[in-house]
Amino acid sequence: MSDPVDIEALATQVIDCGFHLHKDLGPGLLESAYEQLMAAELARRGIAVSRQVAMPLTYKGVVVDNAFKIDLLVERTLIVDLKSIERLAPVHGKQVLTYLRLMGLPLGLLMNFGQATFKEGLRRMANDYWRPLR
Repeated sequence: MSDPVDIEALATQVIDCGFHLHKDLGPGLLESAYEQLMAAELARRGIAVSRQVAMPLTYKGVVVDNAFKIDLLVERTLIVDLKSIERLAPVHGKQVLTYLRLMGLPLGLLMNFGQATFKEGLRRMANDYWRPLR
């Protein structure tokens, strides 16, 4: 991707990868399988992606080295949290928002590959982010 990263174009690419993965393989695999396949497909498209990124947290002087892990960190800008469960719970979206806030990032995607259709399992999460009108 070019500098600076166009987060909307990046999100579009990630969603396209997820859509094709769900369409081709369907629901029901382990989350780790979708994670590995998503990372490989994004890398194949020339997009930098890191898996299971451990993030530290400092709170009132206490440092927690591995406070949370991000399933996929795309171009060091976009968080992708993957699930493979029957139904998302409200806490899943709140978790992504917490990650975004703690990292100071604007946008995250919550993808649940356990739903019947990809669209049902896709949530876009924004942290004080607005998309400019085109």
